[in-house]
Amino acid sequence: MILIKRIEVSEKKLIKQIVQIHLKTFPGFFLTFMGKGFLNQMYACYCSHPASGLYVAFDEEKPVGFLAFSSDFSGLYKYMIKHKLFAFMWYSIGAFFRKPKVFLRLVRALLKPGEAKRKEDYVELSSIGVAPEQKGKGIGSLLIDKLKEDTDFTKFTYINLETDAENNEAANRFYQKNGFKLFRTYQTREGREMNEYRYTEKDPIS
Repeated sequence: MILIKRIEVSEKKLIKQIVQIHLKTFPGFFLTFMGKGFLNQMYACYCSHPASGLYVAFDEEKPVGFLAFSSDFSGLYKYMIKHKLFAFMWYSIGAFFRKPKVFLRLVRALLKPGEAKRKEDYVELSSIGVAPEQKGKGIGSLLIDKLKEDTDFTKFTYINLETDAENNEAANRFYQKNGFKLFRTYQTREGREMNEYRYTEKDPIS
């Protein structure tokens, strides 16, 4: 039986295990390239920021998946800059020497609060991952169901997420299956095609 729990920043061992799942789930991605220390700081911030959180799925007490979210995505990034900037920069040194261009990408990422601002209040589904050996068991859908269940749709207009538009058919089908509707497709400064999805309470789950 899968149990889903929102974890605290004090649960450092669990956060490290979530980082390991992230590394296995997202090989080749920018955040993965930044390394374990960077990811550990990032997910700890999701746990400590009051408007954000980290759900973990357990199978017999073993963490098998996670979902990171924030109802103040702009505030979360400002929190990271205010409280963890030097830690993020320290853990970025190795990535910088491996690939100097990563510095500009990191600066743009830390300036994301301005891009995250919207007129309406919403919840950002920032990251979701399931251990590769556990895929196909519905764990990802259970994590999303937990986020939907805990979201107050009288306060928040929708749940938002972004994912790659190209060569990412399985993820796009997964979000559509879980009731997310394509809002727009856009291109990042790096030329990456992204799909932005939104879920509202009145949208039926297909």
